[in-house]
Amino acid sequence: MKLPLQLSERRALLIFVDFAMASFAVLFALWVWALRAGRPFTWAYIISQVEWLLFLPVLWLLLAALNDFYNLRLASRLGSNGVALLRITALLLLIYLVIYFFSPPRSLPRGIVLYHAVSSFVLVGLWRAAYALLLGQPIFQRRATVVGAGWAGRTIVQAIRESLASGYQLVGYIDDDPAKQGQTIEGVPVIGTRHDLVPLAKAERISEVILAITHNVHRELLQALMGCQELGVRITLMPLLYEEITGKVPVEHIGDSWPVALPMDHASTGSFFSVFKRAVDVIISLIGLAILAILFPFVALAIYVDSPGPIFYIQERVGKGGRTFRAFKFRSMILGAEESGKAIWAGERDARVTRVGRFLRATHIDELPQFINIFRGEMSVVGPRPERPEFVAELEKRIPFYRLRHAVRPGMAGWALVQYGYGSSVEDALVKLQYDLYYIKHQSIYLDFLILLKTIGGMLSFRGR
Repeated sequence: MKLPLQLSERRALLIFVDFAMASFAVLFALWVWALRAGRPFTWAYIISQVEWLLFLPVLWLLLAALNDFYNLRLASRLGSNGVALLRITALLLLIYLVIYFFSPPRSLPRGIVLYHAVSSFVLVGLWRAAYALLLGQPIFQRRATVVGAGWAGRTIVQAIRESLASGYQLVGYIDDDPAKQGQTIEGVPVIGTRHDLVPLAKAERISEVILAITHNVHRELLQALMGCQELGVRITLMPLLYEEITGKVPVEHIGDSWPVALPMDHASTGSFFSVFKRAVDVIISLIGLAILAILFPFVALAIYVDSPGPIFYIQERVGKGGRTFRAFKFRSMILGAEESGKAIWAGERDARVTRVGRFLRATHIDELPQFINIFRGEMSVVGPRPERPEFVAELEKRIPFYRLRHAVRPGMAGWALVQYGYGSSVEDALVKLQYDLYYIKHQSIYLDFLILLKTIGGMLSFRGR
């Protein structure tokens, strides 16, 4: 008997059991708390403390998502699980200590969160160890064959090997090229042509066929794929599986699959999400402008003393619909940083950045003036980072689908930024585009919230550049 779990099922299983373990940890913490206080541990007592059963597991899941705890690559590795679990536990204690410090004296208990942190660390740790050891067994793995041993096929095999080796058994490639028959590519053999697909699916007990070809599907291959579906085999397009594994759209491998792989009908084309997102932008921008007003005298003085000159740096950027706007930032570079008049990519440890500028960039304080752009509707709090017109003109010529970034408002925080970081070349721009297209296609209130949390984490850890 085999139980080949899909990626979404594995992720749902992790979330469900994690939540259950975090909830059991609350019950254990309440039991210890009652025991130490000499109270009976009854249903009436549990119901009287129900707010802890709601608050702590939800907070725990939120911190887990923030720490990529549902990244399947991380979930399959014991060491990575342990490190992430330590971070989640430490953050849980830190957040409660902050809440406790600002609460009225004796209004909150001191011990319950400590009991919960310890017990949740043990319970979730044991569960995640069991997951890593058991879910990698053949009974739970998906036996898959990849149709197409070209560039797209090799790319998806690499992605599976790097991120989901415990979830898949790659049986082999199907490819019609006679020169590839019998070869081993990326550690996976080429085992037949389209004529062999259905017999192989039966003989090898295939549970998934990954279609990794970028041209029109041959009529006979289409018949073979339908034959596999009749056997209960799942047919998966390579771009969609790559998206699910990596969190980015493989623009170089889309080919004829572009209607399903690109964000043609995304959330921003609807009315509710657009109105809600704009309302949130206005509220957050007003809060940001208040913070800007408080910090402005100190930041302005520091910038001027370190490098006399303008306090603000105003630059043309490309926004929604390809329209340009003037983006505001605190100046973090020396005067005349681009004396040649030619736009230059900002690199890591860029010599043009001033001493104060390095601090402003590390903490993202240099971007606070962009709340003006958000309030004016030129930017959003979350979205693809806006690029300079000079770079956009170059990138549109060299990177397919680059213009799709302009389907939404650019943002201060973005999926590409939290997943990949800053870029300083055309190659980096290609990778960031893949993340940006994923964001546009999958944007939601939850994803925006997650990006904001990750951005705040980056600010607190001085990971700006």
